[in-house]
Amino acid sequence: MGQREIILHLEDVVKCFGGITASNHIHIQVPKNSIYGIIGPNGAGKTTLFNMITGVYDTTEGQILFQGSKINGLPTHVIAQKGIARTFQNIRLFGDLSVYDNLLTACQQNISYSLLDGFLRTSKCRKQEKEASAFCEELLKEVGLWEQRNQRASNLPYGMQRRLEIARALATKPQLLLLDEPAAGMNEEESAQLSDFVCSIRDQKGITIVIIDHHMDVIMSICDRMTVLNFGTLLAEGNPDEIQNNPDVIAAYLGVDESC
Repeated sequence: MGQREIILHLEDVVKCFGGITASNHIHIQVPKNSIYGIIGPNGAGKTTLFNMITGVYDTTEGQILFQGSKINGLPTHVIAQKGIARTFQNIRLFGDLSVYDNLLTACQQNISYSLLDGFLRTSKCRKQEKEASAFCEELLKEVGLWEQRNQRASNLPYGMQRRLEIARALATKPQLLLLDEPAAGMNEEESAQLSDFVCSIRDQKGITIVIIDHHMDVIMSICDRMTVLNFGTLLAEGNPDEIQNNPDVIAAYLGVDESC
């Protein structure tokens, strides 16, 4: 089997905040159509990487390549238009809007009619709104939220709110999806459902996924490969079995039993 195509490449990436180095010469290569994990203790620099990939922060050194093209230094909306979407540690839904309207807002990136078209209700406007409505219906059915479409987002159970947030990212039609602790606050059953959902996104839509999470049952069950960070440095990289049996990872991430 030939080498898999790399969709995302972090090449010697450094991020400094004043005198603090949050990311220290990080190298990561994410194969296309894979599920790639980034793990590490709190403060290891995981979310900082996501913020650099999506343009929230620029790199201090190094470069970030998406499908072979440099993206660090570009505005966040340009990076999103290139096909990268993300979720956040804290759910950022429009709580007072319905499930359907939350999803519809994310479809605006794919709408090109003008303000005048909207005011005059031109055929272009009506056509694109009809297409957006059909797209939202199809996506809500795919993610299992169609029956809840008229509910306020804030009234959804926690696990469904997470699912809606991921669906809203999917509405931008990304090629790369970054999930920042999607299982945070979930119980064991919800985490298992999330794992199945994430795998279905990759398998059915061909979307590459990079996931940060502290739920090891989620990470180890769904990721093809992963990187372990510790205090902003790359500690280890490999498949789940290699990571679970790496003594440096065990010491840094899981802790060492001092009673032994």
